[in-house]
Amino acid sequence: MVAKRQLVSLRTLLLVVLSAPVLLSARSVRAQAETVLYTFDGVDGGGPTSGLTRDGARNLYGTTSWGGLFAAGNVYKLSRNGSGGWNETVLYAFTGGEDGCNPSSGLVFDSAGNLYGTASSGGANGLGVVFELTPSPRTTGWEEKVLYSFSGGTGGANPTGGVIFDAEGNLYGTTDDWVDHAPQTVFELSPHDGGWTERTLYHNYLNGAGLTMDPAGNIFGLGLSTVFELSPDGKGDWNASVIHTFKGAPGDGRQPFGTLVFDEAGNLYGTTYAGGTNDDGTVYRLTRGKHGKWSERVLHSFAGGNDDGSNPFSGVVLDAAGNMFGCTTAGGSIWGGGAGTVFELAPVGRGEYEEKILWDFDVTDGGFPRGTLILDLAGNLYGTALAGSKGAGIVFKLTP
Repeated sequence: MVAKRQLVSLRTLLLVVLSAPVLLSARSVRAQAETVLYTFDGVDGGGPTSGLTRDGARNLYGTTSWGGLFAAGNVYKLSRNGSGGWNETVLYAFTGGEDGCNPSSGLVFDSAGNLYGTASSGGANGLGVVFELTPSPRTTGWEEKVLYSFSGGTGGANPTGGVIFDAEGNLYGTTDDWVDHAPQTVFELSPHDGGWTERTLYHNYLNGAGLTMDPAGNIFGLGLSTVFELSPDGKGDWNASVIHTFKGAPGDGRQPFGTLVFDEAGNLYGTTYAGGTNDDGTVYRLTRGKHGKWSERVLHSFAGGNDDGSNPFSGVVLDAAGNMFGCTTAGGSIWGGGAGTVFELAPVGRGEYEEKILWDFDVTDGGFPRGTLILDLAGNLYGTALAGSKGAGIVFKLTP
């Protein structure tokens, strides 16, 4: 019930913003073009807080955290309609009961084409679930199976960051536990005798963001003010270590969010919501030294206002040339305070990066994006935003 009240409040806020008379400043001319692929209206889902997943046929998949048939959120698919547009198909509408409620995570495919994700509430104990969606052999729809219902306490509650697979088919994710404000967990789900077995790998104050795994099977994630690493000890357990502690403005970021990402050299990249030179957030890189110690470098400090974004909530995505792309939830030229931006950081030599704002949101074409972008081979960017012309969010494409 707490989650539903929070989400309804957010929806109400967006509707007020859309209906209020505002004076909009002139939009800066950008080299990119934005296309709204789909606009949610609440009936078909609302509040897309996570990023997108793409299949081999270039269909897009995601979740809405509220709305839908039972007002408990959806899993949806967007596919091209052959006329230049996109159609939405609701793969599953959560009922808010034992099947889960308020999915706010991204989705991941297994090798058989099944989808996995988390719902932050609902389930057998009302504290969230990990779910699997399987194409139904009997209908054209999908069937949901709850793999695990969280029970609180040391087992964690309220997963928000999605799950990842390892090479053996185990699932890993985090809990947020925003009801009891207890320490959060990193959990593992292992397939066993036709079901799944859960165990807690790490118990600390985390921020509910998603996890990242390197080729050696080490797991990386975010605490409230740290970046941590979990390494297999070879005996079935895990060793935890903090590889960076954020110090805050002006020399470092604070409040890390989003999912970390590796480049080909093994460096880690991420964002902080605040901190940096202007306390408007940062993009940073972590590099492992010869003796295993990690060092951080702030690549960009956001300035907010008309000329820059501020407060990134999601991670970044890298292209083959080392350019980074991401979103901010505020800033940009619209309103002089802004509904957020899409930005690019391009390497300019000697470890320096130059920022370019690719798009300023004006609420009707999206606003307040919180999910990580995805990139196709043609250089197009795809993402979601909480605001839209119908007050329930959009899916967008940005074309260079």
